[in-house]
Amino acid sequence: MKRFLVATALFGAMTFSAAAAELPAEIAKRGSIKMAVVPNYPPMEFRDPATNALSGFDIEFGEALARKLGTKIEWQETGFAEFLPSIQTGRVDAVLSGFTDYASRHEIATFVDYLQTGPRFFVQQSRAAEFKDMTALCGKKVGASRRTKYPEQIAAWSEKHCGGTPVVFVGTDGSGDARTQLKQGRIDAAVQGNETLPYIMDLEPSAYAPVGEAIAQQFVGIALPVKEKGLQQAMLEAVDALIAAGTYRTLLAKWKLSDNAVEKATINAGQ
Repeated sequence: MKRFLVATALFGAMTFSAAAAELPAEIAKRGSIKMAVVPNYPPMEFRDPATNALSGFDIEFGEALARKLGTKIEWQETGFAEFLPSIQTGRVDAVLSGFTDYASRHEIATFVDYLQTGPRFFVQQSRAAEFKDMTALCGKKVGASRRTKYPEQIAAWSEKHCGGTPVVFVGTDGSGDARTQLKQGRIDAAVQGNETLPYIMDLEPSAYAPVGEAIAQQFVGIALPVKEKGLQQAMLEAVDALIAAGTYRTLLAKWKLSDNAVEKATINAGQ
């Protein structure tokens, strides 16, 4: 029995070392991965109002990935607009912050995709009866963050379903601004990712009602430097290991993201 335990321990150590050895030499020497984050996107990442500590699915998932890789994470808060420049200049090693994998970003970053999502319409609960189906949105003012692909995805949906009465798009400064305008009655509906909507609805009970299903499929990924093939492979294997171990599903359930699960990590699956 002792021999079995020793052999098992040695095998575990070899597996652990192999994963850690795949990390770039600079990261291995430093003992940490510099990870960019913008903590303003609950339940993915945010600061706990009670403690001001970083919290959310991405934070806990990132820490689990670091343990699997035999290293630590240095969370570096930055602005959303700095994600790709930070990757390009080497100020950070990666971005783990609800960052959508778009093909237009692949020239600068390679994405290890770990979550699926999609934009979804929602309205004020008080007006839910007006929007029994998605076509009721045709001709209405719909707000969404102008920094995302939501504007073109809303336009594509409108063209397909609304004919001569298209959705009137209103660009907003993020999803929070869209919700504010919705409450103020300046827009009739809003759109945000279906990974965040359940959390927002829990925070503000009876405030919002979803309309229909997601209008497109997207992937959320860990953004990494294009040239860092070793880091990409190590991260891919670490994500798959957490999926296989059940850790991934446990964290998804905790943050009410089970519907956004992927079966296996992919690289650059975004369109």
